[in-house]
Amino acid sequence: MVAITVVMHLAGLALLVALLRGHRRRFGERFREWSQLAAILGAAFGLFALHTAEIWAYALLYARYAGLINFDDALYFSTATYTTLGTADLALPSAWRLVGAIESANGIILLGWSTAFFVSVINRIRLFEQEARGSG
Repeated sequence: MVAITVVMHLAGLALLVALLRGHRRRFGERFREWSQLAAILGAAFGLFALHTAEIWAYALLYARYAGLINFDDALYFSTATYTTLGTADLALPSAWRLVGAIESANGIILLGWSTAFFVSVINRIRLFEQEARGSG
């Protein structure tokens, strides 16, 4: 499952990069405040959607194979585990507990990767802003 979510994350970030580059090309010199805000919001919501898909992937695994009673419980457990919040009211069967711990480690790494990506987006927008000021 780690490999699946890492590939999902890589593909999602590649798509976000392509969308942000297209946004930059489309607006060119007009890449000002509102356009920058749209790029930042797009990146933030894109990252949120990406993490949601990864959480759902684990939830589907738990609901199908780990014996959690219903999908709502599996989704709740997966969300709490992925974000390392944890939950006291649900537990995986003993044979699946290691998978839950691995999801936590996976979540930390993917959330960190997203943080680095988001900081990079902000820095890139600042660079474009400085270039625009220098040429204008």
